[in-house]
Amino acid sequence: MNRIFGYIKKHKIKSTVFIVLFIAYYFCLPKTLFKTTTSTVITDNKNNLLGALIANDGQWRFPHNESVPEKFKNCIIYFEDEYFYYHPGFNPVSIFKAFRDNLQANTIKRGGSTITQQVIRLSRQGQDRTYFEKFKELVLATRLELGHSKASILSLYASNAPFGGNVVGLDAAAWRYFNRDSEHLSWAESATLAILPNAPSLIYPGKNQKLLLKKRNRLLKKLLNHQVIDSLTYSLSIAESLPEKPYPLPKIAPHLLQRVSKSHNGKQVATTLDYNLQNQTNFIVKSHYNALKQNEIYNAAVLVLDVHTRKVLAYVGNTPTDKAHQKDVDIIDKPRSTGSILKPFLYTAMLDAGELLPHTLIADIPTQYGNYTPENFNKSYDGAVPASKALSRSLNVPAVRMLQSFGIERFYHYLKSLHLKDLTYNTNHYGLSLILGGAESNLWDLCKSYAALSSTLNHFNETSSEYFSKEFCEPTYFASEELNFGKLSNEKTLFDAAAIYHTFESLKEVNRPEHDENWEFFDSSKQIAWKTGTSFGFRDAWAIGTTKDYVVGVWVGNADGEGRPGLVGVQTAAPILFDVFDLLPNSKWFTKPFDEMQQIDICKQSGYRASANCPEPKQQYIQISGLKTPPCPYHKLIHLNKTQQYQVNTSCEAFNNIITKPWFILPPLMAYYYKSKNPFYKPLPEFRDDCLGEDPISLAFIYPDETNSIFLPKDFNETRNELILKLAHSKPDTEVFWYLNDYYLGSTTTIHEFAITPSQGKHMITVVDAYGNEAKRQIEILK
Repeated sequence: MNRIFGYIKKHKIKSTVFIVLFIAYYFCLPKTLFKTTTSTVITDNKNNLLGALIANDGQWRFPHNESVPEKFKNCIIYFEDEYFYYHPGFNPVSIFKAFRDNLQANTIKRGGSTITQQVIRLSRQGQDRTYFEKFKELVLATRLELGHSKASILSLYASNAPFGGNVVGLDAAAWRYFNRDSEHLSWAESATLAILPNAPSLIYPGKNQKLLLKKRNRLLKKLLNHQVIDSLTYSLSIAESLPEKPYPLPKIAPHLLQRVSKSHNGKQVATTLDYNLQNQTNFIVKSHYNALKQNEIYNAAVLVLDVHTRKVLAYVGNTPTDKAHQKDVDIIDKPRSTGSILKPFLYTAMLDAGELLPHTLIADIPTQYGNYTPENFNKSYDGAVPASKALSRSLNVPAVRMLQSFGIERFYHYLKSLHLKDLTYNTNHYGLSLILGGAESNLWDLCKSYAALSSTLNHFNETSSEYFSKEFCEPTYFASEELNFGKLSNEKTLFDAAAIYHTFESLKEVNRPEHDENWEFFDSSKQIAWKTGTSFGFRDAWAIGTTKDYVVGVWVGNADGEGRPGLVGVQTAAPILFDVFDLLPNSKWFTKPFDEMQQIDICKQSGYRASANCPEPKQQYIQISGLKTPPCPYHKLIHLNKTQQYQVNTSCEAFNNIITKPWFILPPLMAYYYKSKNPFYKPLPEFRDDCLGEDPISLAFIYPDETNSIFLPKDFNETRNELILKLAHSKPDTEVFWYLNDYYLGSTTTIHEFAITPSQGKHMITVVDAYGNEAKRQIEILK
């Protein structure tokens, strides 16, 4: 009985030992073999390499790649481990031969390791090469074979083998030594790389070239003997030269690479970029940079978006300048003064809210709000200009007057709905300058907003007049990310489609740069809705354009904020914009969103809804919200004699002889400037002298502005310059009398301008015409 219990006990111990050994064997292999840091790598939408950042340990080591090219696979197996597909992780014959040769040489001359064992050794970095360590590698190798396929083991080796210098892994080696992807290596190139891990510190490109060539050709001969390659391939392969030195890795999109590395450090990321478009855009930016730097303008950025997918197709964060001019700064997401680039959003918002019609006349006259006096870029005034033309010509004064009329708070609400992240202050901080560059934004946010407008218009027509709830979403540069535009709804997301369409119609008419100014005469020319912007002090130049399919955004300037003469959107940013658009396919123009429109009569001269007094109404499609706008206020019925030379009434003319006619009448200040740009403008005829009744008369100061503080400089003779007072009168031939602080100065007729030299301090200027009409203006002369 004791013998039986002893037998059972003995076998229990053996079983326990076996179980313990099995468990130890099963768990002896770490879950993750390689924990070393890897390079951040980005590719385009077709897996072309765009760039890589060196790993944190200073090695060029690309992330693990499961795929191993067939040529390299054959080369490495015939060079390192011919029986790779047949052994369980170690090769007894190779081990015996290595043991024998090492004993005879009394040193470690030959390793006898299989590829599997080499994978284990590579994962156990820094271990001494002893027989005990070899035994550990052998055990771990068999365990690796149990848990991994041969293809997986081969990919582990290819991704982690040393290839000389600071190059680790096949993918990094292919780019460093042959400047191409490992899938496109020749047999000679694959054979060269298969040799390098055997002695990476001894032979690599540029070192021991004769020995490297000898080993490569011997491997190619072996491939020929085993009929892996034919004789012609062999002959061509041995004729190939060896690489002399490592190539620099591609830097096609360095700023996007830096951006990706912040969230995907050490990963290989497929981006949405188009390799050819990115390369060509880089070339365009470089060409313009070479010209711009002559004017000490050193930085520029370009972003190209696909409207339909909101994917980034090209991302140029800066010019190829030097470190002194911040070449590594990614401008695309940096806040810069917006200049006039926000004007289209105000025009769209006012159309959307039914505050104006596309061509409504807007006053363009000297304007002052408190201490703020906006000016047009050309320092002149049109008197009155259609809102669409004010936008396409980027006039500042009409834009400020539109914003003041619409309300800063209302407009600010629209801008916040666009998710412009650099709008961090309240409206009191920005004031009316908000529309002229008083706020900051960045190229990314502005391009996504223009893309959202285009996409809204596209989707509205594609979905039978419905809107997507998430049109104003973030673009993406990750190829794996598909954007969700949300649910369909009859309710607009922000702007209605008609308001957007009218905005784009206006932006299509923006004057193009000199080389492209006759675009409309060519059938093949692109129709682009685009806008420029120039910030105060010539620090930032913008140009953003959109078609149905693409948005291109350009910023030009100096990263340190230094302004330069000539740094204007249409001169510096617009040429880049149109060069990039020339790389893109032509797009059809946007489809008119009829379901958000209604055709009505519009006054041809004023752009308002036609009243009964408008002589030339025309049919036009407007946004439905525009139906609540007022009728034309500028056409009034007047009564004329038969010659239409004078106004008359029944006190001086028989009723049958009176001609009643609509007349286009602007307020005096608007009329003063309007008639200088519109020679066909007819001022209102005077009443005939024999008629009873008062001729409506009005007068208004042109200069000085309201509550104006004025500094009068001295000339070279230390004489203070004169102040020229200007007045607009509805009847210019009327005599006007001028007073300064109740002191009579003199009178004028026809041209109402008067020069004075007032002393320092506050003064009241008064004008009285021959009919007793009066106007006053208080000024302050500064020291």
